[in-house]
Amino acid sequence: MHAPVVVLQDSMKREQGGKVQRANIQAAKAVADIIRTTLGPRSMLKMLLDASGGIVVTNDGNAILRELDLAHPAAKSMIELSRTQDEEVGDGTTSVIVLAGEMLHVAEAFIDKKYHPTVICRAYTKALEDAVAVLDKIAMTVDVNDRATMLGLVKSCIGTKFTSQFGDLIADLAINATTIVGVEVGQGLREVDIKKYIKVEKVPGGQLEDSVVLKGVMINKDVVAPGKMKRKIVNPRIILLDSPLEYKKGENQTNAELLREEDWTVLLKMEEEYIENMCAQILKFKPDVVITEKGLSDLACHYLSKAGVTAIRRLRKTDNNRIAKACGAVIVNRPDELQESDVGTGAGLFEVKKIGDEFFTFIVDCKDPKACTVLLRGASKDLLNEVERNLQDAMSVARNIIKYPKLVPGGGATELTVSAMLKQKSSSVEGIEKWPYEAAAIAFEAIPRTLAQNCGVNVIRTMTALQGKVKILQHANGENAWIGIDGNTGEIADMKEHKIWDSYAVKAQAFKTAIEAACLLLRIDDIVSGIKKKQAPGAGQSKPKIEEEGDADNDQLIPE
Repeated sequence: MHAPVVVLQDSMKREQGGKVQRANIQAAKAVADIIRTTLGPRSMLKMLLDASGGIVVTNDGNAILRELDLAHPAAKSMIELSRTQDEEVGDGTTSVIVLAGEMLHVAEAFIDKKYHPTVICRAYTKALEDAVAVLDKIAMTVDVNDRATMLGLVKSCIGTKFTSQFGDLIADLAINATTIVGVEVGQGLREVDIKKYIKVEKVPGGQLEDSVVLKGVMINKDVVAPGKMKRKIVNPRIILLDSPLEYKKGENQTNAELLREEDWTVLLKMEEEYIENMCAQILKFKPDVVITEKGLSDLACHYLSKAGVTAIRRLRKTDNNRIAKACGAVIVNRPDELQESDVGTGAGLFEVKKIGDEFFTFIVDCKDPKACTVLLRGASKDLLNEVERNLQDAMSVARNIIKYPKLVPGGGATELTVSAMLKQKSSSVEGIEKWPYEAAAIAFEAIPRTLAQNCGVNVIRTMTALQGKVKILQHANGENAWIGIDGNTGEIADMKEHKIWDSYAVKAQAFKTAIEAACLLLRIDDIVSGIKKKQAPGAGQSKPKIEEEGDADNDQLIPE
């Protein structure tokens, strides 16, 4: 026999073929099992401890996976899934992972039977197309302006979250916030930018019931000179600046040589006059509040407070943008370029209040604000963090509905319908792809099954009863979209009556992400690990030597 040819270096490990696919499937299933219990209204919470001893208590799929540090490459790509889902639609992070895990689980049988992965992927892609078609068929259009419907919708989204015990509170906050910042972009479309214009301020203390959406902006700042400046102004005129109100120092270092003593006083006087001019330019417009992102010197503070103007300094740029959106001001870069149109007059009240032991500035009661602040109160930091995560999800759902006003039934009803339709269609799929196609159809049942599991009912009985009902209804009238599991009791119920809805965008995105990811992981048939980074040619293997200051100049003397 010939000696074996060694292609790879000894330090590398290579796994090939079915072994790799099995390992990937195992890893993906492991990730899915971690968050499987966090699906649905009866979900458990996970507590994660990080290295520094901080704790995260949450049942948001994305938040859990974000904190986990995984070694397996396939598991890492599962984590990416929930992140994509979170960034795209903001909800459904758990169901994506559960679905993808299930898709891979049903594929395992075919890998064992030596099916080629591409065949399985082809069948899955076909199933995905049909599934989205079914979604389109059962989706209902919803009226965005009908507040009751919207409330029910957002509530069914938060029903699975920790804050569901506070009922309408979070749903209310989310809808109020998103309706305030919605901007018309023409053709009846609305764009809602949650990140930029909705600020969530968490203030520990008080009760959750005290949380409100402010028609305006709140910032964690006090006035520059407390005592001298007014802390409450009704209908203020607000000027926003992006420039420092202090003497401008030279860009580079300058030395001034003074020969006469009087010159020194002249220099100081020039500084004072410069600041006085700047303040005069601002005061010309009779503002009540001046807010700047940069510094504000004592002298400027004196001139402003003498004129009865309240000043706030060193504001974050994002906050400044929000204030501009809320009260209709324009942020000005140079005081000498101020115009009357730059002054914001939209706010109804400027007030500095003390909450707990900190001062907060409120600019509220704005006429037509395009930015808002959600003020969250609660007993502890952990609670507030969890409430904030839930609020983010709720706002994303509200945003999705405003963007695509279409609904599908929740409670696993959508998945059951999709599954039933795909099973029907699978009989018309020709060739070897039929079996994986059918398996994909069965995989969709993972969501209602997990819901039933988390309720603690007899899973097998519930699932058979459900499938039976769906079948009967399908034969009866072809329409059966509304039968699902009531997540609280685990009973089979009509989703229309219980008003359990999901946003179409979330479901469609979840299906697409899950199936595409499953295909991606199935098509990996070779893992080579231990690859070293290539070094530049000529570079030695040793670590680069760092020169100390001492040996920097004597090291490389040319030998005589």
